Amino acid sequence: MSSNHDRLQALEERVAALEERLLAAPPAEHPAPAPDRPETDDVFWVLNGIRNRYPDPGAVLFAGTAGTPAGERYEYQYGLETGHLLDVDWAPFAESLAALGNPVRLSILRAVLGGTETVAALAEELGAGTAGQIYHHVNQLSAQGWLAAHARSRYRVPPARVIPLLAILTAAAGGN
Repeated sequence: MSSNHDRLQALEERVAALEERLLAAPPAEHPAPAPDRPETDDVFWVLNGIRNRYPDPGAVLFAGTAGTPAGERYEYQYGLETGHLLDVDWAPFAESLAALGNPVRLSILRAVLGGTETVAALAEELGAGTAGQIYHHVNQLSAQGWLAAHARSRYRVPPARVIPLLAILTAAAGGN
């Protein structure tokens, strides 16, 4: 058990160091190819790279680079070994996922990524209720780390949550 904890802690420290380097680094001059236009004929170029680096039991990773309508730029990657994911209790993830399970909350996150920062502006833009109702949703998202106050009465999606949020939406789109 301790070795799993030690491996997880070491992985989290490596990810944190990578995040710091990515935030400090200038943007790449040659961005990665678009997912529908890989530089190789190998359709599974990402999957094969993961398979080579993490043989059985494998790993689940997600990564991304994203620019938002508000002009922010995010890059992030994270992963865990499959064995660890299958061994841990999934129940603690329910509240974080449940916070995303509401159309108004998803609209709030989308609007915030688009540059809308205040509850009053969210209520006006979304037309989805009163400021009090929007505050309720903002509080639910904030409690689970999907939103954070960054200035007086202004909210943003924490940088370390942008790519995970987009990855969850990508997973939800699945084969659609």
